[in-house]
Amino acid sequence: MSGLSITVVTETHPPEVNGVAMTVGRLIEGLRARGHRVSVVRPRQSRDDRGGEGDLLLAGLPLPGYAGLRFGLPAGGALVRAWRARQPDVVHVVTEGPLGWSAVAAARRLGLAVTSGFHTNFDRYSVHYGLGWLRPAVAAYLRSLHRRTRATVVPTEALAADLAGEGIPGVCVVGRGVDTELFDPQRRSRELRQAWGVGEGGLACLYVGRLAPEKNLDASCGAFDAIRAARPDARMVWVGDGPAAARLKRERPADCFAGTRVGADLAAHYASADLFLFGSLTETYGNVVAEAMASGLAVTAYRSAAAAELIDDGFSGCAVPPGDESAFRRAALGLALDDALRRTVGQRARLVMKARGWPAVVERFEGVLRHAARQIF
Repeated sequence: MSGLSITVVTETHPPEVNGVAMTVGRLIEGLRARGHRVSVVRPRQSRDDRGGEGDLLLAGLPLPGYAGLRFGLPAGGALVRAWRARQPDVVHVVTEGPLGWSAVAAARRLGLAVTSGFHTNFDRYSVHYGLGWLRPAVAAYLRSLHRRTRATVVPTEALAADLAGEGIPGVCVVGRGVDTELFDPQRRSRELRQAWGVGEGGLACLYVGRLAPEKNLDASCGAFDAIRAARPDARMVWVGDGPAAARLKRERPADCFAGTRVGADLAAHYASADLFLFGSLTETYGNVVAEAMASGLAVTAYRSAAAAELIDDGFSGCAVPPGDESAFRRAALGLALDDALRRTVGQRARLVMKARGWPAVVERFEGVLRHAARQIF
């Protein structure tokens, strides 16, 4: 079967550090390995950014509160000119900002197949930044964009059901993979634990992700404080950065703040911990849950997004009712106080994730793109 010419439009891309950028990078890498020609349209990340062969780099503006990230500006004219000169078989729009909207409009104007991805609950984010009054308008904007594409890819069955219920057609579940060779319990480091101030008999509790209001960090804080009251040898380790970092450091001077970590360094941080605390309620997936499980960690999370799909509550982790902070604390405390149970749960989590690699995800995504390319408006 011949390869497709695919254009991916995204406002975040490696080496930026976030779940969407990582997913985009993996999908592009996988599509190219399967013989497809993939070009990228995205904001220029820095003055020296040249992109890859065939990429189109456009102007962008800094994203407030997120150092190093940019959002794209409308670029309909530039996209129409580029796609008239070299027409792709299908355009896939990853993010729904001004650049993404203009890409959908340009593709439809030229009669090109266009698909989209739903990666971030931007309407839910608005509540955490004092902009809850905007939530209905943001949700309406997202629905309008995705209804204008031939397919919308999502990571979970639950999200697919939500979007289909909102009248978005062509919702396809492609899932997310995890690199179980990178995220491996064998990367556990005694030296790293010592740097955290945790001995082999101690307890390292971990959070990985943006340090931002929408991540419901208070749930992780509350759970750890309950653990620390029962186990004075426990230490909380935060991996990531964001607008809430300064407040957390000020309020929690005894915690360890490791900053942003990537690659094998990030994998070592996962593997060197004992318990993963993730209280976010705004995820469409939550790659960090999958990475923690692949690293052999017992996870406490709310039963939504990745946690709902991956965790068998009480067997391969703890997934409690969304928003029930008392249940979250009890579950975390139960794992913290039972070393044998925590290790067994972590081993089961590792086995669950070994069956979830990226090749199958890429193959499903390829199928969505091929189907869209064959459709006619």
